[in-house]
Amino acid sequence: MHRFFIQLSYNGTNYHGWQVQKNTVKTIQHVIDTMLSKLLNEPIKVMGCGRTDTGVHATEYFAHFDSTKIDLIENKAKWLFKFNHALPEDIAIQNIFHLKNNENARFHAISRTYKYYISPLKNPFQINMAYFFYGDLNVSEMNKAAKLLFNHSDFSAFAKTGAQTSTNNCKIYLAEWTEENGQLVFTISANRFLRNMVRAIVGTLMKVGKGIMTLDEFNEVILSKNRSNAGLSAHASGLYLVKVDYPENYFEKSITDNIDYQN
Repeated sequence: MHRFFIQLSYNGTNYHGWQVQKNTVKTIQHVIDTMLSKLLNEPIKVMGCGRTDTGVHATEYFAHFDSTKIDLIENKAKWLFKFNHALPEDIAIQNIFHLKNNENARFHAISRTYKYYISPLKNPFQINMAYFFYGDLNVSEMNKAAKLLFNHSDFSAFAKTGAQTSTNNCKIYLAEWTEENGQLVFTISANRFLRNMVRAIVGTLMKVGKGIMTLDEFNEVILSKNRSNAGLSAHASGLYLVKVDYPENYFEKSITDNIDYQN
């Protein structure tokens, strides 16, 4: 048995998030499991680098799975073609890596970066791909509030109620608002994220931008560790997972060269 990583991207509009669920709703993970199991002719269960909620997108995502088919690397181009031909048009696999059996897409990721896109103008070509907000936002104040995030480690105030985690502590490395191609973009990087955390932060920062929450009140929300004190979660359509970082040279530690393909 060999361990493989896949790098992929997806438009989350038509899916109930990444993770397989007990009911029959369609998820990214379920679609990929089904496709790989059929093409590789063996039961495959992929583990993703993290969960994304219903309607959330990913431009860079990693997952790993175990398989006996070592020629996935020897004939990578062939398999990439087969995988993408079998997948729906809103999911794409860009690469396959062969690593040691103890490598883990979820637990070995050292940071993740999300972007949230707000469009000030209604655009039919951005439906479900950005959040349309009509009105003024004070970007300067929102950036001041975003900087306050660096002073904290416990983000319970932005965590989904009832989520089962051992800790709500996170280390935020980057949090800022910028303008890109006429859109307002919030970029945030951290070592880990709580369920619904980014959308809750964006929704609360927008209250600051609208002038209905002060910087002191924003800080008090974080200190309260109470989700009910924060703003509503921003709409899922504007959120993208854009980067997942692993230790240096992580994907260069391939064991392919040590494999006898005849066995």
